[in-house]
Amino acid sequence: MIVINTDGGARGNPGPGAIGIVIRRDGRIIEKIAARVKGNVTNNVAEYAALIRALEIVSQDYEDKEITCFLDSELIVNQLLGKYRVRNKLLLKLFLRVQELQEHFDKIVYQHVKRKDPFQKIADYLLNQELDKWLGERKVINKK
Repeated sequence: MIVINTDGGARGNPGPGAIGIVIRRDGRIIEKIAARVKGNVTNNVAEYAALIRALEIVSQDYEDKEITCFLDSELIVNQLLGKYRVRNKLLLKLFLRVQELQEHFDKIVYQHVKRKDPFQKIADYLLNQELDKWLGERKVINKK
């Protein structure tokens, strides 16, 4: 079974966006992806973009038919589980794309995860590195 952690974010909300994806099998990371999202997007659009890209990659490159998807966006998870309605027209379009991609799998589970989860931290790091690279920003960590 494949397990993915996805994260999406935008600087400015809306603003430039990026995604981070961690794909695992048997507890080991088998792939990490970071990419920009075209145009100025909201955090929610970037979150959906990350999930969509991850589902596309897994459905094309892996034979696994069961997948668990961890996201730190409670809104997206609750929309996918049918607990919240999707009212925003753009998010509805993305939601429907996820529904199409689900057809590639026998079983798909969506689960909310805290941002402090170690694999979610990697997905967040990947997207922020992509944004930093794209925007020419430098992040200083533990400067003394």
